[in-house]
Amino acid sequence: MKINQLKGGAALSYVSIFLTNVIGLVITPLIIRSLGSAEYGLYTMIGALVGYMSVLDFGLNNTVVRFVAKYRSLVDKKGEENFLAHSFMMYSCISVLIIIIGGVIYLNLEILYEESLTVNQLGKAKTMMLILIFNLAISLPGGAFRGICSGYEEFILPKLVNISRYIVRSALVIGLLYLGGDSIGLVILDTIMNLLIIGVNAFIVFKKLNVKVRLHVFDKKLFSHILGFSLWIFIFAIVHQLRWQFGQLIIGVYYSTSIVAIYAVGITLGNYYGAFSSAIETVFLPRAIQMTVKKIPSSELTNMFIKISRIILLVLLYILGGFILVGKDFVFFWVGTEYEMAYYYVIIIMIGLTPILSQGFANNILEAKNLLSYRGKLLLSLTIIGTLLGIYVVQEFGVLEMIITTVVFMLLERVFMIPYYIKKAKLEMLRYYKEISPLFIGMFIAVSSLLFVNHFLPHKNLLILFGNLIGYSLIYFLILFLFMTSFEKNLVRSVALKLPILKKRFQ
Repeated sequence: MKINQLKGGAALSYVSIFLTNVIGLVITPLIIRSLGSAEYGLYTMIGALVGYMSVLDFGLNNTVVRFVAKYRSLVDKKGEENFLAHSFMMYSCISVLIIIIGGVIYLNLEILYEESLTVNQLGKAKTMMLILIFNLAISLPGGAFRGICSGYEEFILPKLVNISRYIVRSALVIGLLYLGGDSIGLVILDTIMNLLIIGVNAFIVFKKLNVKVRLHVFDKKLFSHILGFSLWIFIFAIVHQLRWQFGQLIIGVYYSTSIVAIYAVGITLGNYYGAFSSAIETVFLPRAIQMTVKKIPSSELTNMFIKISRIILLVLLYILGGFILVGKDFVFFWVGTEYEMAYYYVIIIMIGLTPILSQGFANNILEAKNLLSYRGKLLLSLTIIGTLLGIYVVQEFGVLEMIITTVVFMLLERVFMIPYYIKKAKLEMLRYYKEISPLFIGMFIAVSSLLFVNHFLPHKNLLILFGNLIGYSLIYFLILFLFMTSFEKNLVRSVALKLPILKKRFQ
């Protein structure tokens, strides 16, 4: 049963990632065209404003997973019930805090956006704000039910529910837009969907898993232990919000909502980029964590680090190179010519994310060795400095320069972490960079060769776009095949032979 849940959950994770990316790519331009750039920017800006408060869950959802799993392994039902009671008490306090903070922001929306929003936009912003505050106040405690399911290793049913929700929500969004719905309608739809999903997950927890929430004894130490465990997860969540979501709020203060919309498109594509690496990490990282627990020699840890990073980079560099080559035309056909600047935003964001996404294993080693505090402090410090500098830069220069500032500080964190990885995680970073550098060289050769040819070809032509993609794909994989290890070549062959057209040929 447990193995089936793990395998089924992993398979459904890939389905979920695929649906999120593909449906997102299809539905985003529909929303933009139906709402218009100005209202879409308003919709994403207010969503980011309320989403910024989501860090107030203090990492509790992840903490629920770990503590429930711990009590289950100890067969301590009473401890589990008491822990869940404490967790829901904390969630109740967080919900009240969200309502208070949200209320203060709501009352000051006119002051915050008086120069960038019209009277009509302010009215819509206030309505959306109220609905989203209610949504968040309910959603954060509701997320505990997903955590409980994970702690019980019940993966298949919750993931099926989430996939169904995404499909149904997408269909309803299309229907709503077809009937003339606006941004407020979308916010109401999302709130109703969230309430339904919370109800279904609660049913799974209480009826299928027979979980009970009982306060047997109030324990101050348990409270502090929960908060202590959640602290670094909370800090990493703050960093993510400051890096990307805060940008929408600042841009909304100094620029029109149409500019916010262009920034939001860039962030959306950046998030899709990150999803590809997470799909690969879910396959390799569990094995990596086991290696750290078993105190494997540093050379073997470095070997695994290089192996995982190279596989992730083979995918990420292919996407990055392809976007450099055809991204401008893709953005044109996807959301329209007025979003052309999003092309440059996405490239800079991808460059900043690539080293972070490809080095997830190194951070996993730190987590396994309980060494997250240094990185947490470093990340928070650099992000706060970068955010404050970004506020100045966006006023004096523009949005592109603000994104560059953010990415520079992201890359600085990678640089400062190198000696720490060497000293604490025992990773051979010089060997690591030496062995991944050929992949960057191969991608550069593939992109450069086609960029030169592209100079003489017409743009905003679908046939040229697909031709470029096919040509780039062939050149990229031919060049990279020369730099691949035997393990990577065998992995590519095994994946290729599973494709129906090749499977029939070699049977």
